[in-house]
Order: sequence, then C-alpha cells, then structure tokens
Amino acid sequence: MQVSLETTSGLERRMHITVPSNEFEGQVEAKLKQTAGQVRLKGFRPGKVPMKEVNRRFGAGIRQEVSSEMMESSYREAIIKEEVSPAGSPQIEDIKIEPGQDLEFTAVFEVFPEITLADFSGIEVTKPEAGVTEADIEKMIETLREQRKEFEAVDRAAQNDDKLNIDFEGFIDGEAFEGGKAEGSDLVIGSGSMIPGFEDGLIGAKTGEDTELNVTFPEDYQSSDLAGKDALFKVKVNSVLEAKLPELNESLFEQFGVTEGGLDAFKTEVTANMEKELKAAIATKVKNQVLDGLAETNDVLVPQALIDSEIDRMRREAIQQFGGQQQIDPSILPAEMFQDQASKRVVLGLLVNAIVEEKSLSADADLVKEKITEMASSYEEPEQVVNYYYSNEEQLNQIQNLVLEEQVIDTVIAEAVVTTEAMGYEEAIKPVQPPEVEAEADESELDEAEQDAESSEKED
Repeated sequence: MQVSLETTSGLERRMHITVPSNEFEGQVEAKLKQTAGQVRLKGFRPGKVPMKEVNRRFGAGIRQEVSSEMMESSYREAIIKEEVSPAGSPQIEDIKIEPGQDLEFTAVFEVFPEITLADFSGIEVTKPEAGVTEADIEKMIETLREQRKEFEAVDRAAQNDDKLNIDFEGFIDGEAFEGGKAEGSDLVIGSGSMIPGFEDGLIGAKTGEDTELNVTFPEDYQSSDLAGKDALFKVKVNSVLEAKLPELNESLFEQFGVTEGGLDAFKTEVTANMEKELKAAIATKVKNQVLDGLAETNDVLVPQALIDSEIDRMRREAIQQFGGQQQIDPSILPAEMFQDQASKRVVLGLLVNAIVEEKSLSADADLVKEKITEMASSYEEPEQVVNYYYSNEEQLNQIQNLVLEEQVIDTVIAEAVVTTEAMGYEEAIKPVQPPEVEAEADESELDEAEQDAESSEKED
C-alpha cells in the first residue's frame, strides 16, 4: 500500500492511498470463490456453479463490496502509519476501481489541532465570598411556605394576592373578539398574568358581583390584531379566595423529609440545602470564568467536523427538550442557531483535554468517592446509591469526567489571578446573565417595563 499525505489548508489533510492490484484482485477472487460455494442457481448443483457464471452475475457487486472494505481498512492502516489523528469521518474522493489495476482513492479529513496552552496567569477570576445568615434562612423558610400556600374562600372585597375565580368576555368597539372569553378561570391578583389594568380593576370586587373593566392592550401585544387597542371586559366574580400559608408544624416539616426534631431539625435541613446550593453556585461562577478565560487567552484552530457534530447533538437536545423527538427531524433546525455555542463548546473541550494531557491529570479516586457519597447522601438508602454508581461503568465514568473537569478548574485557578468579592447569599446564587441579556434588561428598566423574575429550582 502506498500513502501520500498533503496539508491543503489549516487542519485539512488529503491522503492519497493506493492498494496494489494483486491485493485487491486477490480479495475479489476469494470473495467470488466463497460466493460460488454458497450460491444456489437453477440448473447447477450446489457448489458446482462455474466461476465464469458467478463472475457474470455477481462480479460487479462483489468488486464494489471488496473495494469498500479495502478502502476502510487501508484508511485505518494509513492514518496509523502517517501518525495523524482525524477529527471526523473522511470524505472519499477520486475513487478508481478498474479490473487489473490498482485500487486508488483520496481521503479528505481534518485533524485535531496542536494546542500550545497560554500561561494561566493571564486569566482573571472573581470568586464570590458569601455565607448563609439567619435572615437568609428565615426568608427561605417563608419562600417554602409560600410555595405550599393554599387558598380559602372569604366573604370580603378582593385584595392584592387573592385568587379570584371569574367568567369574562372582552369587547372592542362593541364586538366580542376571538380569545377574549373564558369561564371558571382562576386569577391571582398581582400575578401580572393579564394585561395591565385588568387585575387592578378587580381589587374591591366581591363574590357574585359583575363588573366592567376598561383596559388597553399593550402596543407590543403578541396579537397584532389587538395590540394598542382599547377594550371593555365584562367580568363576573364567582369567588374570592385568600392565601393561607401553612403553619410551621410537623405536617409541613414532613413534606421536606424531616420527621423528627421539630423546627430546629427543619431549620438545620434548610440551612444544609442552602449551603449546598451556595457552594455549587460559587463553583459554577468560578468555573464559567475559568472557561471563558481559557477561550479568550488561547487561539485555537477548530475542526469544522467537530463543530458540525456538536451542532447535530445540540439539535437533538433541542428537539428532545420540546418532546418532539419522534415527530421532528432535527436537521430542520438551522445550523446557524447553534453555530456560536457549538464552536465555543468544541474549543473548551479541546482546551480541557489539552490541560489534562499537559498536566498528566486523571480522575482522583478519593474525589470520585467523595462526589458519589455527597450525591447519595440525599437518598434514603445512600449505600445502595453508592453501590449503583460503582457497579455501573457508564454512570461511574460520568462522575469521573465531572471530577476530572473540576481538577482542571483547580489547576487553572492555582495559577490564575483570583480576587474575592463579598456578597449576600441571594446575589451569590443568582445566575450570571449573558451580556446581551443584561443590556436588554437595562433598556427595559429605562422604559419602566415590567421584568419577570424566574425563580431557581431548589433541590430537596
């Protein structure tokens, strides 16, 4: 086999491979003989079909099959011989398959880049410094009570935070409009779920009353037919319900897995969860800064094949997120939607791998055990969870990769410029918004538009 390797541009390589005709024809001949011994043709005894007939009927297909097999095997052999590391599947070009002649083809592929890591001292990281105060704990307990509040009917005028059950119908210029009618609809006053003026107009209403609300749809309302228009809503109040927070008693504590110890044990459990959340939030903020710093201080030539593969993976994730994996072809999502994020993911993956190799890192067994034990601690029978991870190679490998990534972050942090910033618990656990999101928020504040705050999920 003859191999010639050419660097065309950047990471692209063209590898021309020639397989001697005697090797190729020998494989074809062997396949023909094998077929002759197995084929059943009318008029011939089993195993007695003449080679000429076998070649006439099956020769072209066999040559194609053998050529595919030999191209695959010779390509694998060639990349080992030339000591190259393809970053994706090759594109096969210039195939020559002629009887009695050498088998020739060209494999075009990208290779992984050679990365020379920049000095980590060029990376700056601000590490939040925060703790959980008694006030934070009390506020969290009130939040947990709020999440489990119930509503009870009351015989009084509606107030802010009450839940009303209503029937309503909307009219524009005296005509009812589509989508403007509902019966038995629940509405919490102050929730902001209706257009401005609707909820405020129901303050003071009582059960059984009919009222009329004059409101104006926002200029940027989702329906262009309604945007900016004045409307009249006729509303009937079926019931007024007041929010009742649960008492701090055993019944509430049991909902959070606290069956003994009363209020003190409940506060201890809440505190432990808050500290765990705080630790994870700080680690995430530090990690993101480290990864951003690595991307900014290292110029990496990225194989397009890896980006394309990551885009395909992100497409599938997007489809699965919306529950359409059975009905939607991921390829309909434009690649441009994921291009930037996919490129960054690939760059960071290459850089992390480069650090692992340069620093000869491997997942520390003690840290892996510590991570698994920590994860298992929230279950009723933690020992079974620990045994599960250690008996499941795939799951254990995921934990090892997670620990290895943390070791990479620690390695960079040890040489980076790190400063601390004191802040409160809530600020420390708040996710950092991308710059474009922050800019949009600032603009909205200048316009005095309402901003919806998305509450973070809390792990029990």
